[in-house]
Amino acid sequence: MKADESGFEITQQQGAWMIRMWWPPGPVSGGPQRITIEGAEGAPARDVARGISTTVLRRLDLPSAVKTAAETAPKGQEVMHELTEAMQQAGDTAGALLESEGVSDAYLAVLAAVYKTAADAGEAAPVQWLARRINRSPETVKGHLKQARRDGFLTTIAGKAGGELTDKAEAVLAARTNKDS
Repeated sequence: MKADESGFEITQQQGAWMIRMWWPPGPVSGGPQRITIEGAEGAPARDVARGISTTVLRRLDLPSAVKTAAETAPKGQEVMHELTEAMQQAGDTAGALLESEGVSDAYLAVLAAVYKTAADAGEAAPVQWLARRINRSPETVKGHLKQARRDGFLTTIAGKAGGELTDKAEAVLAARTNKDS
């Protein structure tokens, strides 16, 4: 079992195959959201060459994995709680930067980072969450995020919330971290 802020993974080996099942952070309400099947390390090449068969899939022990995942969920809850606290602190930092510096590069980089983290964490409405956090309207936050994208701090993912931080954003955040240390 492996857990971090992005969720947790349970691994099973079935013959020549390594099966990884992934759940997002939070309570377990059913089966995994992603299953990856790969040849196991050291598995006989002839078994892997035949490919994944229905026999391999039938042997997948989902009930055991779901039980383990449910027992592990409290650890996932702890990780999610820590992530939520960090997101709230970062949101507060963005609000403080906006108050003190206006729409600066530092503000846009922090805003982009918090927005990306909220979207990646599964926040249903990251713009509204951010708006509440920095005490601004959702329209204002949307405008600031558009500016962050235009100014090269955040990429776009068509049709989805979030994006990726650019090297420019990472450099501004690193400079802030070094300045604060």
